[in-house]
Amino acid sequence: MMRGGGGNRVSPEDNIRNMKDRVILKRLLEFAVPYKWQFVLTFTLMFLGIGLQLVQPFLFGQAFAIFEDAAFEPQRLINLLVIYAATTVLSGFVIYNQQMIIQRAGQSIIYDIREKTFNHLEDQSINYLNQVPTGVLVTRITNDTQTLSEMYTSVLVNMTRDIVTILGIIAAIVGINYINTGNINLALVVLSTIPVLLLFTYFFQKVNRKIYRQIRFHISRVNAYLSEHLSGMKIVQIFNQQRNKYKTFVDISNDLQKADMKQLLAFAIYRPTIYMIRIASFILLFLVGGLEVLSGALAVSLVITYYTYLERLFEPIQGFAEQLNVLQSALVASERIFDILGKDERITSPADAVTVTDFKGEIVFENVWFAYEKEDWILQDVSFHVKPGESVAFVGATGAGKTTILKLITREYDIQKGRILVDGIDIRRYDLPSLRRQFGVMLQDVFLFTGTIATNIRLRDESIDQSTMEQACEYVNATHFIDRLPDKYEENVVERGVNYSQGQRQLLSFARTLTHQPNAIILDEATANIDTETEQIIQESLKKIMTIGTTLIVAHRLSTIQHVDQIIVMHKGKIVEKGNHQALLKERGMYYNLYQIQFKEGPAKPLALEGA
Repeated sequence: MMRGGGGNRVSPEDNIRNMKDRVILKRLLEFAVPYKWQFVLTFTLMFLGIGLQLVQPFLFGQAFAIFEDAAFEPQRLINLLVIYAATTVLSGFVIYNQQMIIQRAGQSIIYDIREKTFNHLEDQSINYLNQVPTGVLVTRITNDTQTLSEMYTSVLVNMTRDIVTILGIIAAIVGINYINTGNINLALVVLSTIPVLLLFTYFFQKVNRKIYRQIRFHISRVNAYLSEHLSGMKIVQIFNQQRNKYKTFVDISNDLQKADMKQLLAFAIYRPTIYMIRIASFILLFLVGGLEVLSGALAVSLVITYYTYLERLFEPIQGFAEQLNVLQSALVASERIFDILGKDERITSPADAVTVTDFKGEIVFENVWFAYEKEDWILQDVSFHVKPGESVAFVGATGAGKTTILKLITREYDIQKGRILVDGIDIRRYDLPSLRRQFGVMLQDVFLFTGTIATNIRLRDESIDQSTMEQACEYVNATHFIDRLPDKYEENVVERGVNYSQGQRQLLSFARTLTHQPNAIILDEATANIDTETEQIIQESLKKIMTIGTTLIVAHRLSTIQHVDQIIVMHKGKIVEKGNHQALLKERGMYYNLYQIQFKEGPAKPLALEGA
């Protein structure tokens, strides 16, 4: 179990529901509703294009018929060629505009889906985000949404186009056969292969969808593994685990390769089979049609017309099969995206939420019980009172529940029993953003985003001006190193801020917190890993920060919290002692023992401030 994280990290692949295709398609079409007029125009152009293309084989056959006529008319041939060229140019123009309109609409829909998915994940609880590997979520928002792109930009239009084209060509073949011979015998013969083709395509798609679901599953595994191990490569190298991790990656990659090979095999069987059915249709046409030509029942130009239509018939049929494959991919990708959107584990505000207006900083825990999973209690019947402006430190062994208490105050998790009051009101009644805005949280592991120092301090909040940011940096002594940088506040920050020392990153986090003007401070092991050179600067900064308002601290080095108003000693999720430094030493209890152990490790430093 992950303490402070809330459970085991599991892949959502294991729990994806098999949604019905019609349900998925209905939800996909809902995203297209805002762009309905673009689709109406696209389909209008599509039908116009189909009409132009269906005329061309007939014109082609009529051109050959001219040569069969004893009275050859060159002008008639020229007229047909001009009409044929005109339909070709007009068809190209129609297709171009159709593609531009549908591509713009499709990309806009994908943007909406990607934005909705990211926004949905932003609102989810920390508990949920801790359970799902980051690589899996990245795959959802990038790969899966991109797969959906073809659903809107090609599948909807092209499948409709292919179906209409197939029906139109079949109607043309049957109609021309009946008009010229009074029967449809030849049409039935040459079209007899179509049911076989459709049946084969149906079974191919059922098999291919299963394979594609496996492929997407293994892609997510690869992405999740890469995301985790590239982030933790330092640990991999320190413990010399490169070969072991490489072998694991090879195994995962092999699984993906095997799934890809299954799909390649399926297409390797499908495409040649389609080609053989196509050739069989041509053989039937020339065999039966040739006999009718020899008997004088059919003109050669009509056989050529049938051949041209039949040639064009297999293009949309094969295209339809390809579109079915894309559709299967899109349905699988949609199923995975909708699975994410269907899981809502947000911590929300009530309808009649209270907005914080006059924050004082009084915090009360009343018989609080909390567990990340079921009844594996992290906190058990915890009660304490923090007065406005008071500084309180939580101490105890790792896993005692100290950090959990701080997370509960900002509602990263909701408790199972008891109440947490802020200024006399249950925190579950507050408007959540309004409540969190009152607290400035500083952690041991500082996270910096790719960008600049300024964007990391402001967090891209344009309402924070340069002067406010610089004052905060000066207040926490961050200007001690920022002013020495070539570009100062515009200095580049790489991923996770690894181009800065731990101490510098911590000073930036202090500045970031103060820039957003909190009314209370939470320090969760905020100086545990600071280098010696920067430690004194940070402790001086903390002295200033703690004058802002109510201050809650998790600390391990007891020598740095002797000044606080109240120390709460935790043990296995329970409060075992409360009081100030001197009172707890006199009790000679757990705090006294912890202090003695640390004192024996070396002389205690002069009183200084530390967030923990």
